[in-house]
Amino acid sequence: MTKKVWGGRFSQEPDALVNMFNASISFDRQLYAYDIQGSVAHCRMLAKQGIISDEDASAMVVALGEIKRDLDHGGLSDDDYEDIHALVEKAMVEKVGALGEKIHTGRSRNDQVALDTRLYVRDVVQEVMDSIRECQKTIVIIAENNLDVLMPGYTHLQRAQPVLLSHHLMAYYEMLSRDYARFEESMGRINVMPLGSAALAGATFDLDREMVAEELGFDRISRNSMDAVSDRDFVLDFLYNASVLMMHLSRLSEELVLWSSQEFGFVVISDAFSTGSSIMPQKKNPDLPELIRGKTGRAYGHLMSLLTTMKGLPLAYNKDMQEDKEALFDSAHTVLMCLKVMGSLLGEVTFQSDTLKAATEKGYLVATDLADYLVGKGITFREAHEIVGKMVVFAMEKNRELHELSLEEMKTHSRQIDNDVYAWLDPQLTVGRRNIPGGTGPDAVRNEIETAKKQLKAEDR
Repeated sequence: MTKKVWGGRFSQEPDALVNMFNASISFDRQLYAYDIQGSVAHCRMLAKQGIISDEDASAMVVALGEIKRDLDHGGLSDDDYEDIHALVEKAMVEKVGALGEKIHTGRSRNDQVALDTRLYVRDVVQEVMDSIRECQKTIVIIAENNLDVLMPGYTHLQRAQPVLLSHHLMAYYEMLSRDYARFEESMGRINVMPLGSAALAGATFDLDREMVAEELGFDRISRNSMDAVSDRDFVLDFLYNASVLMMHLSRLSEELVLWSSQEFGFVVISDAFSTGSSIMPQKKNPDLPELIRGKTGRAYGHLMSLLTTMKGLPLAYNKDMQEDKEALFDSAHTVLMCLKVMGSLLGEVTFQSDTLKAATEKGYLVATDLADYLVGKGITFREAHEIVGKMVVFAMEKNRELHELSLEEMKTHSRQIDNDVYAWLDPQLTVGRRNIPGGTGPDAVRNEIETAKKQLKAEDR
């Protein structure tokens, strides 16, 4: 059995159950590249400060490079190792002998794991941001290709007013833009270098923490050693941001599930991105958006799990904090996979433009425009609202839409109505009137698409 790095204090070997329950190597092995990256920077700093010799540091850096190559290719069994830090340190000793034991000078596993986790989160946040942009590019392309397609806009899942499909899609572009901004803003809190905090009180050696921070690309060093080793706010930031992003993907997924049903018939998802039934031969199921919708609960659970874990912890480090890793790793994997799937899935959706347009012609979606028409004739909006409400009831009793009423029938509700009213009852024309910034008018939506394209192109440079 491998000797524990903390074994000197103990007269008995840990029980096998303790080893199994206590170990984190099964999941924190994912941090090996960051653990080695931090160790290389730490070695160089120790040599620069005269704490170890340049020769020793060079030998250790070479050995660390060899260990990384071994791990890159799946080498180095993790049997009997408590965590990734112990695995790397013991591998160092095997390569360079007792010299390898100097690697831990001036640091603790507490500040070491804080460093590794920050390096990991920094990378995965950038990867998520890149994936968000790729998904946004797909949305912009689809919106531009369907710029003039009409569809019903909904409130309370009831048909409300005609809108452009492109306007509806660009709403998700805006949601993803906020997600991108949240992840980007969190970088400032992630990019803080904790190494040198040691277990909780700082190190007695004259460490150049600024040098390590610069080598590892951190903006600044932590200012309080107790906070540095016990802070997981940056992980919670990631889990919260991931949860909001998943909520947005889930809303889009929900619409794809609804729209692909026979009841709506608004979209067809390609066979390549659908599944079937083991018993019903006719079925074509939207499993991918359903899975994205389902995995959103998984992301929420990880956020609540870590919030609950952290809420009762006294300073400084506590073993409870080991529970952050699986939540973090799983949420990162889930978000990245869902973004990739959604970006590909959207490219496999065909919008049924005729069905979408026909849906705008049933359900009195132009009622608000009719009220606005009456306001233009000098009637107050509240009075116009009441008049149109009664006209809708009248049309429902006749089993007709508003544009199917005769002028004489309309005039029985208001003498202000004239022949020009029919231009206000055409869904295409009602959409065209909403060209104010942020509206669903064709010019407004085209401007938003062009703005989005410029933004995405500028970031590609």
